[in-house]
Amino acid sequence: MAGSSLHGRLRDCVAVVAGATRGAGRGIAAGLAEHGATVVCTGRSSRDGDPAIRSDYHRPECIEDTAELVTDLGGRGIAHQVDHCDPDRVQELAEQIRGDHGHIDVLVNDIWGAEELKGPPSTWNTPIWEHDLDSGLRILRLAIDTHLITSHHLLPLLVDRPGGLVVEVTDGTTEFNADHYRISVFYDLAKVAVNRLAFSQGHELAPFGATAVAVTPGWLRSEMMLENFGVEESNWRAALDGSVDGFPSAPAGFGLSESPRFVGRGVAAIAADPARHRWNQQSVTSADLARHYALTDLDGTRPDSWNGERAETC
Repeated sequence: MAGSSLHGRLRDCVAVVAGATRGAGRGIAAGLAEHGATVVCTGRSSRDGDPAIRSDYHRPECIEDTAELVTDLGGRGIAHQVDHCDPDRVQELAEQIRGDHGHIDVLVNDIWGAEELKGPPSTWNTPIWEHDLDSGLRILRLAIDTHLITSHHLLPLLVDRPGGLVVEVTDGTTEFNADHYRISVFYDLAKVAVNRLAFSQGHELAPFGATAVAVTPGWLRSEMMLENFGVEESNWRAALDGSVDGFPSAPAGFGLSESPRFVGRGVAAIAADPARHRWNQQSVTSADLARHYALTDLDGTRPDSWNGERAETC
């Protein structure tokens, strides 16, 4: 099942997906759109906005593309260019949303933007005393400060009535990250901290009848990942057999990868669940949500790269 039983159940939902330009953020915006949500899509890369705050990636994806995808899928997509490192910009976003909608039902903190700063695999495991300090601190700024700034300014719009949902998107569950060193001190701290943010915010939100949960995708077929192997979502399996001229073959584990829509469908299922508070303060994978809500990826499978499984469900 692709979540069709939820069709239209988010028609009255106003969601903010912070970091919706590409990857998991775009997938989550699309997952919410499949069920009719209004999605405010924020990020630095804009087709017509201020080029001075554009993403460090210098890639073609932009928030307007995501907003248009939301509308095409049956929701209402709204693009706002925001640098979530800048408290004044985020406060302006909050004031704009208050004026336009009065309230938000879902806040997704998917802001990242440090993929290049973590470096290629050849630089991983560099000890802190040899790591570039400016790059390391920038990773923390992009991964943690942005989430704190966004929650500070937007949560007043979510706690004014019961039922709100905050989703913190990270890499690795609390359980996994507790036992695994992640690339560098800086990256490791960033990914652990975001899980903890869901836990601590869940503690503060519970008296208001709201929920916070940390969600991690598996091996994500983001735009950047697909480009690395010279494929698109429609032919991604070609990367496994080395048939794409001029590009390396993907590792065997890539066969367990998932599209960004997979985690998006999981987040949408939580948002549509009247009993969503069951997830408060938890840390879960997209595959955990898919099993619980009987969801599938775009190709009808239920991939779980964390456990090395791909269930053929269709």
